[in-house]
Amino acid sequence: MSLDYSGFPWLSAVVFFPLLGALLLLLVKDTAVRWTALGITLVELALSLPLWLFFDPSTPRMQFAEQVTWIASPAINYSVGIDGISLPLILLTTFLMPFCILVSWTAVQTRVKAFMAALLIMETAMIGVFVALDFVLFYVFWEAMLIPMYLLIGVWGGPNRVYAAMKFFLYTLTGSVLLLAAILALFFHGGQTFDILLLSGVEYPAALQFWIFLAFFAAFAVKVPMFPFHTWLPDAHVEAPTAGSVILASVLLKMGTYGFLRFTLPMLPDATDTFTPAMIGLSLTAILYGAYMALAQTDLKKLIAYSSVSHMGFVTLGIFALNAQGIEGALMQMINHGITTGALFLCVGIIYERTHSRLLADNAGLAGPMPRYAAFLVIFSLSSLGLPGTNSFVGEFLVLAGTFLWSKPAAAVAALGIILAAAYLLWMVQRVAFGVPVAKTAPKLIDLTPREWVTLTPLAILVFWIGFFPNPVLTPMHASVNHLVEHLDQRHTAVAHRHAPSNDQRQPTVLSRREGIP
Repeated sequence: MSLDYSGFPWLSAVVFFPLLGALLLLLVKDTAVRWTALGITLVELALSLPLWLFFDPSTPRMQFAEQVTWIASPAINYSVGIDGISLPLILLTTFLMPFCILVSWTAVQTRVKAFMAALLIMETAMIGVFVALDFVLFYVFWEAMLIPMYLLIGVWGGPNRVYAAMKFFLYTLTGSVLLLAAILALFFHGGQTFDILLLSGVEYPAALQFWIFLAFFAAFAVKVPMFPFHTWLPDAHVEAPTAGSVILASVLLKMGTYGFLRFTLPMLPDATDTFTPAMIGLSLTAILYGAYMALAQTDLKKLIAYSSVSHMGFVTLGIFALNAQGIEGALMQMINHGITTGALFLCVGIIYERTHSRLLADNAGLAGPMPRYAAFLVIFSLSSLGLPGTNSFVGEFLVLAGTFLWSKPAAAVAALGIILAAAYLLWMVQRVAFGVPVAKTAPKLIDLTPREWVTLTPLAILVFWIGFFPNPVLTPMHASVNHLVEHLDQRHTAVAHRHAPSNDQRQPTVLSRREGIP
């Protein structure tokens, strides 16, 4: 077993502490469950901070690595590590979980102990996905996410919770079966190892890459979700409790885009080149379709759910631009979407506790009775539409810059999504914050409580901090993203040389992906 940083297994501590916390809740009295769960998530956040403080941004290698033999034959290891791609996603997860506890403080009144335990088990599974360096370990964590999320929707959700939970489960399970088939194919063609780093260095036949890409696509596209595999998402969001919607939008959707970055691009570069135009096309469709559908919604949760489809389209667009600007923009947008959309779902949960309705018509004119709430809603809405000075602007700008290098028309189409986002978000703000108040509910509304202030304020601070000072988030990504782009360049150049004509007919040198590939 190899440990970094004075021999302390930081990653194991971060992964399994929430699981131990869930077991601890079994021994806690019902009256102390909420405070205990909040304390566990805060300690977990503190445990994750050294990962950022001690992280070396100058190298693309895996850091805080740990490896223990799990099964001798076939060789399956408990192998974990992080790089600049996984680090920000882990910190996003640990940062958001205390807010999920706080927003559920009074909203969840039944089976509170089980609810909090499900959140903590979910946290272990999500972080495990981001740190796993063995495919079997990754798959275990990937599947472990399904059960607590299914329970959060199916037990504590809305009137149609069973339908939404089953739809979520069946969609994601179907993709997971194909993911398992792809993992086994890589195992048998990659030297009979499940080591993710070793498998990323193997050159697979083009025909095999084709089929594995499709299997990966089925698993990851459903999780994103990419158009047209998105139909489970609005139902899941509408029926899930607020904490479930925050986890789903802020972290779970990122599992699919993380899979594309960690597995599809480095392992299947030839197939990636082949499918890139199709992936760009699906991403642009998701951007415009999600924004168009958001314009038609009268339910606040559905509006934000469809906006997630549109914003995640920007993430996949940046990834498949296959250059450093696009990929860093995609990673940044994954973080920004987690912060901003999570905050918007928190805002919906807060007002739902007061009016018991998610309809725009029942939540109009809130700036009068709830001015502080309206201010937060405006901040997060402006962030979501990418206003300069907010966090989302940085990610969207980098994605559009990377897309511009790949294709100018594609960048122009993607820019339309920003215009549509401004339309549906400003329309929503105009109705909810500044519309005509609902006479029967307005006099009864009270502004934010101290607990709700504590929930929303850190997220609003992050919106502006990342918007004006993005380097602390971007810097750890550089080495890992550059390493990935260089790997793609080398494989692309090798393929170009393999299929090049004779010397007297040789084409000009292929451009680096840093400059953009037409």
